Amino acid sequence: MPDFPNSTASERPLRVLIGADTFAPEINGAAAFAARLAAGLVERGHDVHIVAPAASRKHGTWTEVLEGQPMTVHRLKSWRWYPHPWLRFALPWQIEKNSARVLDEVKPDVVHFQSHIIIGRGLSNQAKKRGIRIIGTNHFMPENMLEHTLLPEFLQAPAVRAAWAAASRSFGRAEVVTTPTRKAADFLEHYTKLRGVIAISCGVDAHHYTPDFSPRTENRILFVGRITNEKQLDKLLRAFAILDPSLDAKLELVGGGEQENSLKALATQLGVRDRVTFTGYAEEDYLRNALTRATVFAMPSIAELQSIATMEAMASGLPVVAANAMALPHLVHDGENGYLFEPGNVEEFAAKLTQVLTMPEDELQKLKRESLRIVASHDIQRTITTFEAIYRGQPIPQLDIEIPETKPAP
Repeated sequence: MPDFPNSTASERPLRVLIGADTFAPEINGAAAFAARLAAGLVERGHDVHIVAPAASRKHGTWTEVLEGQPMTVHRLKSWRWYPHPWLRFALPWQIEKNSARVLDEVKPDVVHFQSHIIIGRGLSNQAKKRGIRIIGTNHFMPENMLEHTLLPEFLQAPAVRAAWAAASRSFGRAEVVTTPTRKAADFLEHYTKLRGVIAISCGVDAHHYTPDFSPRTENRILFVGRITNEKQLDKLLRAFAILDPSLDAKLELVGGGEQENSLKALATQLGVRDRVTFTGYAEEDYLRNALTRATVFAMPSIAELQSIATMEAMASGLPVVAANAMALPHLVHDGENGYLFEPGNVEEFAAKLTQVLTMPEDELQKLKRESLRIVASHDIQRTITTFEAIYRGQPIPQLDIEIPETKPAP
């Protein structure tokens, strides 16, 4: 394992306050990153506090164990965003008062907010008044929320512009602004007045995943993620439906979301329902096992600022077939660890899946090994070390990358 340094004896542990509009038990990339970053910092001896919406009507401050590490979580009174099946937001008219209260109680060395919507806005504003270092990370695309706003079409473009203007104000208070990929950084700079946005991977702990290099015995296509509109899972089902029946392929979708029932109906309509498994929300052990036994990972989404699920698949040694959209090409190098297809092109999607499912075993092994090589640069410990330096106002460290040693199956 690479030698990622913990805090040295000459540097005291930090008190870090992480603000998140979405957090565990919610399941999405931003919530997962915030929890993993917090847990990694606690493991290194830092005092970490989380400010997040209450997951129910119960609100207050208590200790929660996340990713195996205890941390203090300040759960703010929240309301359910009813156009969305589970999302809750902190009350916007109380956020300045609540942010001021928590900051005065905790007295953090640094505030790191994960989105600008409500909690990030309040924390950044109040932290600036108190002279506290502010770091901001953006995981958000305003367009992703449109389907949950119930806005008529003529108001959607103005709403997106307003969201970007709000992002510009909140992130403009930060000393450092980061996003998971260079593509996402360019995207943020394009739509705001921000400049100098730094790309820092969300990271993945590859040691939690188990690649299997034994020859495949069946053709299993896997998707992991939220079952929502922006994931374009109807395209995956349609591509799956036109695969050659002789492949006897199976498709598994791991995750839950508001599109699940409509996708089940579509699978029935396409005549493939008996070969498609919808697992709903799954425990980590099931997820990791599903990744290990799959043949190929499919990611048709058009709105990924990085895609932690894709990195987890790569850490499991899977080739990936993904849409050539947003940040996915940063992870999927066409012809090297998988293939890219034009977003929405069902025929090309099916052709790329077929290419993986029918290729000789030695070629498949090359794709699998390349996934492991590429994902090595996204080690979560590198991410934590980088943020530690940023929190202290130090230069970003240049860290060596450990390339995993792999051998082809006998």
